Amino acid sequence: MSMAGNLRKVTGLGGVGGLRKVARLARRRPRVDLSHPARSPLGSSVVNCVTYRDGVRTTARGDLVDAMEWVRKKGEGFVWLGLHEPTDREFAGIAELFDLHPLAVEDAVEAHQRPKVERYGETLFAVFKTVCYVEHEELTATSEVVNTGEIMVFVGKDFVITVRHGMHGSLGPLREELESDPGQLAKGPSAVLHAIADHVVDDYLTVTDSVQEDIDQVETDVFAETGARADPGRIYQLKRELLELKRAVVPLSRPLEDLATRPIRVVDPEIQAYFRDVSDHLLRAKEQIASFDELLNSILQAHLAQVTVAQNEDMRKITAWAAIIAVPTMVCGVYGMNFDHMPELHWRYGYGMVIGVISVACLVLYRGFRRSGWL
Repeated sequence: MSMAGNLRKVTGLGGVGGLRKVARLARRRPRVDLSHPARSPLGSSVVNCVTYRDGVRTTARGDLVDAMEWVRKKGEGFVWLGLHEPTDREFAGIAELFDLHPLAVEDAVEAHQRPKVERYGETLFAVFKTVCYVEHEELTATSEVVNTGEIMVFVGKDFVITVRHGMHGSLGPLREELESDPGQLAKGPSAVLHAIADHVVDDYLTVTDSVQEDIDQVETDVFAETGARADPGRIYQLKRELLELKRAVVPLSRPLEDLATRPIRVVDPEIQAYFRDVSDHLLRAKEQIASFDELLNSILQAHLAQVTVAQNEDMRKITAWAAIIAVPTMVCGVYGMNFDHMPELHWRYGYGMVIGVISVACLVLYRGFRRSGWL
């Protein structure tokens, strides 16, 4: 079905999900990003809906349907629709209006998708995993270090639809930054796609820098004097959180490479050069994560080695004391036998001599073990 046909059809609250009602609710209430600290809940999943012409925000003309009709009629500009965790019903009318592929719509609503870029006819569908660092006073075996979310982006010739999942990864500041650079925004929807990709990858670098501080702290603790007694659960927790970060970063390499090198109709050729820069930043994040993984493995092995060394030292001390105690045990065991004819058994100074021999033997053994480092 053509875009014009969709524009005429999506008008009510019936099987199309009440698109006009959703748009009116979003228009009547303040357009704030849901992740903003001072946010107030909206009556729908619509966060913002803005029309741009020559990189400049234009005055709103009716609802979303009217805005798309105006853009199509003028043959210039585009509409940026922002959504936050929409339901099937809320997204149904939008999907029909923009002729979005059902598979892409399902991914956008259900979330929990692998980072990817797919083309459905004239529409590009991209999935980005967003990450944020969770602040904590002290790293423990149960501390959450990395929190993830998702941003799905539909890019067409004259529209951009962003669907965000999770309570971080706000696009409000990004929108303001783009609006301050009309020249870049005038390049069309692909400029928004690049800005989102750049924003997400920059967050990867920020999170990796923060994770490195945690790893440095764990490394310091392990190689401190009490390192052998350190909690290995913190190392395992960091590895688990690093795996979560890796799931967001590593799969994005191929999609960014495609955006930077393969000709795509809805991506401006000038924007492809910018995607190469984003790909370079992503490569840096990947290398950092790989090095962190290897470093944590080394730290864990060093910790286990320290534990083994400490156990060996304890065993040597136990063995040395057992050897020292064996001397009086042997002598006393001999004289504990009930024989009548034993050397010095009835001698007046026999007891003192035996105690002296035991003491001298134990002292010699003690000094020998101390000199060899066993005690």
